Amino acid sequence: MALSLAVSPCPNDTFVFHALVHGLIPGTPEVNLTFADVDVTNTAAERGEFDLVKVSYAALPWLLDDYELLPTGGALGRGCGPLVLTREPGVDLAGKTVAVPGDRTTAYLLFRLWSADQAPGRIEVVPFHQIMPGVANGTYDAGLVIHEARFTYQRHGLHALADLGEWWESDTGLPIPLGAILAKKGVVDPAEATEWIRNSVSMAWANPDASREFVLANAQEMEPEVVQQHIDLYVNEFTLELGRDGLAAADALLQRAAAAGLTPTVKPFV
Repeated sequence: MALSLAVSPCPNDTFVFHALVHGLIPGTPEVNLTFADVDVTNTAAERGEFDLVKVSYAALPWLLDDYELLPTGGALGRGCGPLVLTREPGVDLAGKTVAVPGDRTTAYLLFRLWSADQAPGRIEVVPFHQIMPGVANGTYDAGLVIHEARFTYQRHGLHALADLGEWWESDTGLPIPLGAILAKKGVVDPAEATEWIRNSVSMAWANPDASREFVLANAQEMEPEVVQQHIDLYVNEFTLELGRDGLAAADALLQRAAAAGLTPTVKPFV
């Protein structure tokens, strides 16, 4: 019986899941793949639409009744956090309009924690590809960006007002938990799924050329060098195994969010 999988078309996800999706791992089931941005998968997972799904860590409090967090395949790391971009440096965000990529994304949760003392006047949820052009043309006073925007925002004439990854790491000493892989309870055996995904990650690292065509075909017109930067940054030791630091990072994020009244409380992972 085929399993449904939803991940983003970003290079880190296509790189990680190439072997699993293409049936290159012996003993794995057929996988029906859906590409969707994380704000879409967060909502779809709340409806239980996928067997395996990549979501924001910030969305976990609404999902863990029906899904189990897998210790592999996700996106955590250091030096890879969301950026707050503006047209001019040093802007005070109080009362301003800020474009964000989703209301249950980790990026937005971090932004809410960071901006508690300079709360914007208005938040607009905007498709990711529209955020930087919208800030550049004055539609928005600031934009919250993720992924490859770290490497390309200067092309839009924008400035990084804050690196929320640096803020998080300096405050907690922990990696930043961005994207999590969940397995649907009663449908997917979490131990088996963990093994499949770990094998897929290992195969991607062992033979990166095998996935290159698949990755580039779904990279939304990114230049090859930006694609490689993206993979190098977001596919790391935490992708293979969350480990204690990865789980502690998830706990720190969700406990702080619950204490601030931004999310429901969840049971700690460690």
